[in-house]
Amino acid sequence: MGKSAVLATLLEVDDDRIIRVSPTPGETTHCHVLPVVFDERELVRFIDTPGFSRPLEAMRAIQELHGEGSPDLGTVGRFVRERGEAFDDEARLLEPIVEGAGILYVIDPGKPLRDAFVAEMEILRWTGRPRMALLNQKGEEAPHLEEWRNRLGSYFNLIRTFNAHHARFEERKHLMRALLDIDESNRPMLEEAIGLIEEEWAERREEAADVILDMLRKALALRVEGRLDEEQRHSERKRERLVKDLTRRYVEKVRRIEGRSYERLLKIYRHHLMTVEDDAPAYEGIDLEAAETWKKWGLSRGQMTVAASVAGAAGGALVDVGTGGLTHGIGTVVGAVGGAAAAFFKGADLPELGVDPRRGMKISSGSGRTLVIGPPRNVNFPWILLDSALHHYLAISRRAHGKREETVIAGRGGESVVRGWPPGRRAAFAKWFGGCLKGTPDPHREQTAFDELVRALEEAERADPAMRSAPAGEP
Repeated sequence: MGKSAVLATLLEVDDDRIIRVSPTPGETTHCHVLPVVFDERELVRFIDTPGFSRPLEAMRAIQELHGEGSPDLGTVGRFVRERGEAFDDEARLLEPIVEGAGILYVIDPGKPLRDAFVAEMEILRWTGRPRMALLNQKGEEAPHLEEWRNRLGSYFNLIRTFNAHHARFEERKHLMRALLDIDESNRPMLEEAIGLIEEEWAERREEAADVILDMLRKALALRVEGRLDEEQRHSERKRERLVKDLTRRYVEKVRRIEGRSYERLLKIYRHHLMTVEDDAPAYEGIDLEAAETWKKWGLSRGQMTVAASVAGAAGGALVDVGTGGLTHGIGTVVGAVGGAAAAFFKGADLPELGVDPRRGMKISSGSGRTLVIGPPRNVNFPWILLDSALHHYLAISRRAHGKREETVIAGRGGESVVRGWPPGRRAAFAKWFGGCLKGTPDPHREQTAFDELVRALEEAERADPAMRSAPAGEP
């Protein structure tokens, strides 16, 4: 009743060649050993076994072998050896238990408690092994949940609830910790495994933060250029055609940068059944959907003003340092005022996402003329990219591996995440973005942005999915 899906989610395996997950009961016909290995050392071993096929008959056969009284582990072992050919599935699933394995019994509380299930639980109780019952509640409706709960206490040492299709890392970790409560004999090894799993998850979070920052750095530094020949210089129509072609190339390159980053995130979190939607309209300034995207994602106008004020102040502070402080802070004041004003007026034109040839390009001179495009001048552009990355990160890191349907992550869905960030975190990113846009990211500021991003990812992982972001209208 979902035991393969539970193991697939717990061990992060979405490959049916390793763990076969199917809505049809009885798909598991052989025992599959699934070890948890660190540094080539096996710490925990899970065994995905077949389910019971004839539990009532098997229960009676065990009772016959034992005679009077309640059967025990020895009798169950005899049943496996002497009646195994007649009860193939039961023998396969009971053999690891006879050899010393603990029991994780997975239940679908949407099904009524039948006599066959009672027989299964009775047989498992006779083994005397550590036993946990896991209620794999797949949806809101579980009409027989209380009926199951009232009976499980008689047969199991511990009862837990788990949703194999929606469990996130914290829930998987809690399930592993629950194993400590039923099996004291293996506590040191289980505790070591749990500690290593936590460490590895933290490492993956940091690796994901590196991927996101790398994507932002490359996208914000991106420029696309083309040569202006003599004819194009004197023909507005031909110049516009060149601008359009360069803009298309710029958008395609940004999308490729994003796409490669999301592929890396999918690999970090071991997903093979997820793909990322190609979201070209989000970059087109005249597209109505793009206009909606810019209203919902990135910073609000008030937040952009504050962020740009901080970034502008940082630029002014550099002037003070360069002059030995002789301006007595005037550069800081001017920089802050200029940054805030620019952000307010640029942010007022939110739908203009595409590269505007009047504001998003420059003509460089030299032996010839070159048209350079990118990035968009709109101060919200880096925040849109960051919001998109956070949206994809959450979708990827929260995806349960027990799901077997292929999933496409929508490009620009949901509300803004960065609008809910504390001001100090937004300020740190605003300063780093400034250097990235100039093609000279500051290593110290990048480290600060990295630390803030790791904290943000951890907070987002633990938050309720319904509470990812601030409302779109937050100032």
